[in-house]
Parts: sequence; structure tokens; C-alpha cells
Amino acid sequence: MTLTMGKPLRVAFGETVAELGENNERIVVLDGDLGSSTRADIFEAAHPDRFFQMGIAEQNLLGAAAGMATMGLIPFVSTFACFAVARALDSVRVLIAQPELNVKITGGYAGLLAGMTGKTHLMFDDVAIMRAMGHMVVVAPADETEARQAIESLVEYEGPAYIRLTRPATPILFDDGYRFELGKVTTVREGSDVTVFSTGVHTTRVYEAAELLAEDGVDVHLVHVPTVKPLDVDGVVAAAEGTGLVVTAEEHTIIGGLGGAIAETLGEHRPTRMKRLGLADTFGESGPNDALLEKYGLSVTKTASDIKSFVSNEARQP
Repeated sequence: MTLTMGKPLRVAFGETVAELGENNERIVVLDGDLGSSTRADIFEAAHPDRFFQMGIAEQNLLGAAAGMATMGLIPFVSTFACFAVARALDSVRVLIAQPELNVKITGGYAGLLAGMTGKTHLMFDDVAIMRAMGHMVVVAPADETEARQAIESLVEYEGPAYIRLTRPATPILFDDGYRFELGKVTTVREGSDVTVFSTGVHTTRVYEAAELLAEDGVDVHLVHVPTVKPLDVDGVVAAAEGTGLVVTAEEHTIIGGLGGAIAETLGEHRPTRMKRLGLADTFGESGPNDALLEKYGLSVTKTASDIKSFVSNEARQP
């Protein structure tokens, strides 16, 4: 299957919250002076009376959202991931996560491909940080179809949640028949040689890598993990058992992200030989998207090569 290009997740976010706001007056959006980038401005245009421009003051932004949640509203916090997760971490932890308030934090421009905004703005340890936080749900959709459904699901979910949104346009992986279910994995491609777990928009690259590997005689069983927390333990274990060999792949540091979550789960429930693919112990830098993907080992061809090498090496083990 050849993937066609869809809308950026940030656009899907803006359109979806605006649409949901038509029938749900509890939904409000608080913006950190980045609405035209995160596309919170779509909600602003549709519901100006429920849009709050909080300026470049992220701790106050999260605190105000917490207050609104105590009044029965459903606040969506819209800013870059680096600001929501890193700059305002104390507010997220103390004001939202600890009291389990119903605030939805959208981490815009997450990952490596943040439009050349500079290395300080690149945030690819956000999943690790938010996954470790008590009471926090962590979601990373693969495409616009899943992003829309995930946002709808989070509106229905009562409690704090973080959803990872990326900047560039994203290939469409799921058709209209797809149904997102919070806390569940989904099989994207059946295979028998190796189970590959991926999350977020990186799953679209891993899918393309799997198609390349099929031509090279490696049959990948690809499992997409849109909810990194709570993790679908039963689904992960069953997928690992299917091949007995596991690779994780993510546009995120391999320390504490999806790779860490899968390793922890399999270590407890089904010890399995595995390899983590993603960013190493490093910070990023500015540059064109394709160049960054290649340099940090996240391109389709590099992903395919790494998976093939792992499978080949394991096949030679006694």
C-alpha cells in the first residue's frame, strides 16, 4: 500500500476541537501565543468567546487551565511541547497531574522535525517525562485520522492527558474505517519474522520500511502503539510472542520512551530479545527534515537497514 500525504496533526487538532466545540460548550482552548503555529487559531475563529490568549507565560497557562477544570470545563492547553512539558513541568505535575484534573495538554511541534525552530525547541523526551508522571495519559497519533479520533476520545476521558502533535504534513495510514481505542495497540501489518512496535507519526515511516524489507525477504509484523500510557500489556505480549523477536522504533529518545515501556513490559511478562531504535543520548539541531531523519537514524531506509541487521544477527545466534 502506498501512503498518500494528509494534513499535519496540528491542523487536525485545530479543526477537531473547533468541530467538537459546536456541540460541547465545556470545551475551551488556552493558547501560549502560538495559535497560528499550533493551529489553535482555528478554534479561536470558530469560538472566540471560549478561546483564551495567555501569552508567553506557560506556568500561568497551565495554572489557569487547572482552575477552569475545577469549574467543570474541558480545557485544551495549546503550545509547543518544549514549553508545555519542560518549561511548565512543575505546574503540570502539581496543579494538574497530582489532583487528577481534567486538562488536555497538546504538545505541538513535538519530536525532531520542528520546522528549524532551533535546538532549544526540539522536544523528543516528552513521552518519557509525561509517561513517568502519575495519573497522566500519553497519546501519540500516527496521522490525521487517528489524531481526530484520539482528541474525541480524550474529551470523553475524565482526567489529565498529554497528546503529542507534530508540525509537518503526515502520510495517511488509517482509512475511515479505523477506530481508535484509548489504551489499545493496533496491528498495521501482519508478519512472521520480527515484531516491530512504533508510535506517533514515525509509524508511517516504519510501515514504509517494512514494505522495503518485504522485498528483501524480511516479514515485519508492525504494531502501532498510539497510547503509550496506559500501555496495552496484553496486546504487546501477544504481538511479541507471535515472532519471538522485537524491535521498537520512535521519533523520540530511546531512554524512557516507547522502547523503555515495551522493554519494561516484556521484562516482566515475556522476556524477549529486542532492539530499540530512536534518538540516542543527545540533543537535536536545526536542519531540513530529510537531513535530520537521516543523521539521527530515523529515515525509512536507515530504519529498514537497522531492522534487517538485527534480524540477521539474531538468526546467527546459537
